[in-house]
Amino acid sequence: MASTSVTAPSLPTRPERMGRLPYTRAHTRVLLGSGTGWALDAMDVGLISFVGLAIATQWDLTRTEQSWLLSIGFVGMALGATFGGMLADRYGRRTVFALTLLVYGLATGASALVSGLAALLVLRFLVGIGLGAELPVASTLVSELSPTRIRGRMVVILESFWAVGWLLAALIGYFVVPISDNGWRWAFAVGLVPAVYAVVIRWGMPESPLFLERRGRVAEAEEVVRAFEDSAGLPHEESRPLPEAPPRTPGTLWSAAYRVRTLGIWLVWFCVNFSYYGAFIWLPSLLYAQGFDLVRSFGYTLVITLAQLPGYAVAAVLVEVWGRRVTLASFLLGSAVSAVTFGMAGEVWQIIAAGCAMSFFNLGAWGALYAVTPEIYPTSVRASGAGAAAGFGRIASIAAPLLVPVVLGAWGNAVLFAIFGGAFVIGAAAAYLLLPEHAGDALETS
Repeated sequence: MASTSVTAPSLPTRPERMGRLPYTRAHTRVLLGSGTGWALDAMDVGLISFVGLAIATQWDLTRTEQSWLLSIGFVGMALGATFGGMLADRYGRRTVFALTLLVYGLATGASALVSGLAALLVLRFLVGIGLGAELPVASTLVSELSPTRIRGRMVVILESFWAVGWLLAALIGYFVVPISDNGWRWAFAVGLVPAVYAVVIRWGMPESPLFLERRGRVAEAEEVVRAFEDSAGLPHEESRPLPEAPPRTPGTLWSAAYRVRTLGIWLVWFCVNFSYYGAFIWLPSLLYAQGFDLVRSFGYTLVITLAQLPGYAVAAVLVEVWGRRVTLASFLLGSAVSAVTFGMAGEVWQIIAAGCAMSFFNLGAWGALYAVTPEIYPTSVRASGAGAAAGFGRIASIAAPLLVPVVLGAWGNAVLFAIFGGAFVIGAAAAYLLLPEHAGDALETS
């Protein structure tokens, strides 16, 4: 009888072993661990929209000073996203994730103690650095640890924790901020929670086996894969090594192989950041300016925020059914229509209905965007590519809150939200540059 042997090419790679696993408790732990950090991020970003209004009222800030208070964090986020991705490709996803939680948690807690605008602006800048670095790193980590058939859905579920965090911010804004002159300080003090959680993240989360193997830490990569196979109750397999990665250069993202997708993802990130943060960071203040008192403004914002959750849920299904690009473009077009409608709304029910629709479509678009971003690049530049796109997008999140009072003063609400709607349309068109479609396909491992 002739003997048979398994040849190296017929063996799976470690990423292939990870990709074909069923969903297990180990994946739930990854989602909960990353998602809690994500929710704490969102809570911090959301808090400034509520706290900023309270501080502006208490300190008698001008519209320009209030704009800088709302925008300075995004300056830090632009730097954090760009350099955080680079650090994650060099030192690991989990390590950078924990470090960013520590930075922004401590800076947010310290914000509760400030007595002047200058000190608060410095601390908000540091908060932004931590926030900006964490988001693309977390999505990259989850993407690389997910089963292939539901990878997009898992990243959208991760992004849905943003709605949980923003909802927490709205609840704190509604129940804590208005109770006293120091209510905003207590809101900031809650931000110390991420600093404690950073310790849990560092020791409880697995590192990406793709990253580990690419860094030559093969035994550690095998240990992570085996832990997930144990969780699924499956036997361990032998693996063939990953193919050698092409050399990485500073211009890799703009090389012939990636320049179209890089242009597309940068445009989408810019447009989504511009409209989302221009609208939602200013939302309580815009409602307050329309004649609603502080508590009612926060209450309406809380209701509008609740619509984010079903938006994520629908996007989580559609990214695997329609694909990433079609889902992203569809939700961006829905965001455009909702934004224009919100700008023209006059009655309370119209404001709430249009605001809920804007929340639903915009946050569903965010979910699809985070699903597609890590997939369009290979492992060696995945976190760097995601971070660079997020960093470029943060330029828009800096500019938009600064432009809001200028446009409002010159042309009013309708024109402001028509501009936001136009940006959403441009983003929808740019989504079709994100080729190839990776729904159901393994990640590039080179």
